[in-house]
Amino acid sequence: MIHPEHNRIPKTVKTIHLIAVCGTAMGALACMLKDKGFAITGSDTKVYPPMSRFLAEKGIDVMSGFDAAHLSYRPDLVVVGNAVSRDNAEVQATGQMGLAYCSMPQAVNRFAAAGKRQLLVAGTHGKTTTSSLLAWILFCAKRDPSFIIGGIVSNFSSNYRTGSGDCIVLEADEYDTAFFDKGPKFLHYSPDATVLTSIEFDHADIYRDLNHVRSAFEKFVAAMDSNSLLVHVDDDANVADIIGSAQCTCRSYGMLPDSNWRLEDMAIDPPATRFRVIRDGRDFGVFRTRMIGRHNLKNILAAIAVADRLDVPPKVIAEALEHFAGVKRRQEIRGEKRGIIVIDDFAHHPTAVRETLGAVREHFSKSRLIAVFEPRTHSSMRKVFQQEYVSVFDPADRICIREPSQLGKVPEGERLSSRQLVEDLTKRGKDAAHFENTEGIIDDLAASSISGDVILIMSNGGFDNIHERLLEAL
Repeated sequence: MIHPEHNRIPKTVKTIHLIAVCGTAMGALACMLKDKGFAITGSDTKVYPPMSRFLAEKGIDVMSGFDAAHLSYRPDLVVVGNAVSRDNAEVQATGQMGLAYCSMPQAVNRFAAAGKRQLLVAGTHGKTTTSSLLAWILFCAKRDPSFIIGGIVSNFSSNYRTGSGDCIVLEADEYDTAFFDKGPKFLHYSPDATVLTSIEFDHADIYRDLNHVRSAFEKFVAAMDSNSLLVHVDDDANVADIIGSAQCTCRSYGMLPDSNWRLEDMAIDPPATRFRVIRDGRDFGVFRTRMIGRHNLKNILAAIAVADRLDVPPKVIAEALEHFAGVKRRQEIRGEKRGIIVIDDFAHHPTAVRETLGAVREHFSKSRLIAVFEPRTHSSMRKVFQQEYVSVFDPADRICIREPSQLGKVPEGERLSSRQLVEDLTKRGKDAAHFENTEGIIDDLAASSISGDVILIMSNGGFDNIHERLLEAL
C-alpha cells in the first residue's frame, strides 16, 4: 500500500515513471517532461494509436502491461494516472519501495504550470476545441504559449507544447484526480482566466447525478481568485445557477441579446463560416472559420474573449482563425473514396452527438448523412441516457449502432440496450440498424454507400480502426 507521506514531489527529480501513460493528458505530460530533460518511462495496458505512435515518435518507450519490475530502477518520482486503482501491481510496488508519487495535476503544477498564467477551459462539452483555439490564437500573437490539451491540435501536430511565454492553456477536467484523491482534477489549478462551456450529467462512474456534478463545478467556481476572469456560456441553466458563488469577474458569451460577448450575422460561405462578434454592445469584428456548427462558433467566441483579456488584437485573432486547422477526431475528415466522405468525431454524450450531427447536416445539406455510433464511455454504456439517445440522431438519414464492446464494465442492471435504442429509433421512422461488431458495419457500408454520402463515425475510442478499414473497403 502506498503511504500518504510519500504523496509529494522531491526537490530534486531526474527520473520519472508514469503509470497509465497512454491517456491523452498523461501522454502529453510524459512528452513535456522529456522535453524538459527528465528521463521518462511509462506503462499501460491500452497501447493503441494515436497516443502510442505519438509517444514513440517522442522517443518514449511504453512498457506493455503493469509489472513491479518496471520500477526496479527506482525512479525519483511516480506519476499515478487516474485510470488505475490501488491494487495495480505498479502502485503496490511504489508503496513497497517507498517511492515518492503524485497525481497528474500535481505534476502539471510543479513541472509545467509553475510561474505561468493558467488559462483553463472547463465544462461538459467543447473543452478540447476551445483550448486548442485559444492556444493557436496565442501562438499567432507571438505569445509562445505552453499547453496540455485532450486532443491532437492539427496546427501543432501535438496535444502539448512547452513555450517560453507567460501563459499555459489547460483543459480542466472534472473527472477524479487519482484513486488517492477523488476530487476533480480542476480543483488543483489556480486560473488567471477560465472558460466554462456547459454543465451536464456525465461520468456516471464518478458522479451520482446532475446535482453531484454541479457541486463539483460550484466548488471550482467558488475557489477562483477575485482577480481572475470567468467566461461562461449564456444559455446553460446549470451554469447560471452556480456563477452566483463566484468572487471573480464574470463575462457571458453566446447568442443572447444581453451577453457580454455575442455572435451575430452567422452565414455559411463554403468552405468557411462568417460571423460577427459584438463585445458589450459594440462591434468587435467580423471573422471567418472553416469549423462548422453553432457550437463551434460559441467555442471560438469563448476563446476570443480570453484572448482579448490578454490584449490580443482583433486582427491577429481573425488571422489565427483563418488558419486554424482543427483538432484530430473533432469533425475530422479522414478521407474520401468513390465520392463518399468519412468523418471522425469524438462525440459520445447525447448533447455532443446531437450538436455534431446537426453541424455536419447543415454543412453537407445535400448529402445523405449516415451516423455510425459506438457507445463506449462509462456514461454512454449506461441506461441513464437510453431515452435521450433516441432523439439526438434525428439529423441523420441512416443510423448504425454498434453493440458496446466493453459493456461488461457496467453492472448488468445499469446497461444501455443498443438493440432497444435501434427499435426506438425505428419507431420514430428512422432507418436504423444494430451491429454486433465493427466488421459488420464496414461490410454493410461498403456495399450500401453511394457517391455523395457522408459517413460520420462517433466514438471516444479507436473503434477497431474503423475509419481506415472502411476507406480501404470503399
